[in-house]
Amino acid sequence: MSSSVNVRPTTTVGQPPAKATSPTKRPRPKTTGSRIVTYLVLVFFLALIGFPVYFGFVGSLMGPGDINAYPASLWPLGGFKWANFTDALNTIPLIRQWGNSVVMSLIITAGQVLTSMFAAFALVFLPMKWRTFWFALLLATMMVPVEAIIIPNYLFMSDFGLINSMPALTLPFLAHGFGIFLLRQAFMSFPRELYEAARIDGCSNFGFLGRILLPLSRPTLAALGIWTFLMAWNMYFWPLLVTQTPQMQTIQIGITQLQSADNFNAGLVMAGTVLAIIPTLLLLIFGQRFIVRGLTGGSLK
Repeated sequence: MSSSVNVRPTTTVGQPPAKATSPTKRPRPKTTGSRIVTYLVLVFFLALIGFPVYFGFVGSLMGPGDINAYPASLWPLGGFKWANFTDALNTIPLIRQWGNSVVMSLIITAGQVLTSMFAAFALVFLPMKWRTFWFALLLATMMVPVEAIIIPNYLFMSDFGLINSMPALTLPFLAHGFGIFLLRQAFMSFPRELYEAARIDGCSNFGFLGRILLPLSRPTLAALGIWTFLMAWNMYFWPLLVTQTPQMQTIQIGITQLQSADNFNAGLVMAGTVLAIIPTLLLLIFGQRFIVRGLTGGSLK
């Protein structure tokens, strides 16, 4: 006779019985309807954001008849009017003002990257008393409105005879709390043992910063540089305040000079605007991945 034997699973005394593991759930594939809705939403926002840029480029090639037509014309039906660009260049020294904006933005970008780099390195790696206090004080400078320091900065530039010069455009913006904060967060993602090992091997602070830390922080440095350049390029009120001649003004001020109350030409203004936004568009197109990697690089350790 065959007898069936019931075998029970053995469990260790004092331990609960093991639970049966459930198979991992795979995400359900998106249906065709959800994909269509997703693409429609993306196309809507693309059109919403890209239409002003498109109309700016197209409008710079329109004559007054196409721009003032009702309903509005989305294409230069009267032909491309390239004379808008030549008229904009002949009306004001637009090339000189464009160069002033480039030089000013590059100087401010280099200054903020250097000051933020050294300040963040000191806050993270160098021995310092009241480290948290100094960092909080730097962050507090970001809460001060720009309007509150415009008059003191202007009086300082005026007393030293720097009005209508490149130092007046750049000196107040060579350091910024946001850059220090961004690089500090990026530097904190590196273990301190890396710094101590480099010091034991005879590497100086400048050597560790230049040979090890900065090459590993290139995405964050690129994001800070792009953000600073865009901020400096779009400045309007401060350059308007400290410059007096068209030869020292920036392109943002030059665009407003293209507007005339007697004979307003929207195509002329759009042509100047197109010349002003070309550098910013190139930075956003080619530097977008650096901005994303740089702003998220210090969030994880």
